[in-house]
Amino acid sequence: MPPQRYPSDLTDAQWELIEPLLPEPNTGGRPEKHPRREIVNAILYVVRSGCPWRYLPTDLPPWQTVYWYFQQWEQAGVTETLLRELRVKARRQADRAGEPSAGIIDSQSVKGADTVGRDSRGYDAGKKVNGRKRFIITDTTGLLVTLAVMAATGRTATAPRPRCCRRTRPHRSGMSSPIKGLPAGWWSGLVTGCAPRWRSYVSPLTSEHSASSHAVGWSSGRWRG
Repeated sequence: MPPQRYPSDLTDAQWELIEPLLPEPNTGGRPEKHPRREIVNAILYVVRSGCPWRYLPTDLPPWQTVYWYFQQWEQAGVTETLLRELRVKARRQADRAGEPSAGIIDSQSVKGADTVGRDSRGYDAGKKVNGRKRFIITDTTGLLVTLAVMAATGRTATAPRPRCCRRTRPHRSGMSSPIKGLPAGWWSGLVTGCAPRWRSYVSPLTSEHSASSHAVGWSSGRWRG
């Protein structure tokens, strides 16, 4: 067991859950120089600390290598697979159905750093914040279902659809629900601002469905920032 240098480092039990879900290493070419576990630890360090990639500590793999793996895995849908599989496992351990039957949705506008370009930032007049707006959906236990980020300008109707939404059935509005079986119009109503207040909105479903960790920054239906 490698020493746990940082609070974000994986434990042996956590690594046993994650390792089988990662892509197989390439059979051709040079063998991988850095252990997969160290790559994941470095990614988690950035996620938990919020530091730039270039600021990764020197006892972790080089930031260029870590970022390359992050990009490759993200494009291959590995992040989504990890999220889904760990959420299903955690729900079943709690004697719940694998897929959620209700969701909690919320949004928060945050000030954008100087490095955030004008094309992806804006001014939220209601919150008086110049930056970006982020959306999160969890199940009723607080486990992350999906999230999206957009410029803080204007109405939420322009929010980008998260990847997991694109594989679900479109509703009348042309948008799709991130939770299968969500009644027509509920999700579209939320993202166009038609539902009464975003905060801690629980949406029951009409049909039943066939990270073992809670969503980062989420507590009792509110952002911790």
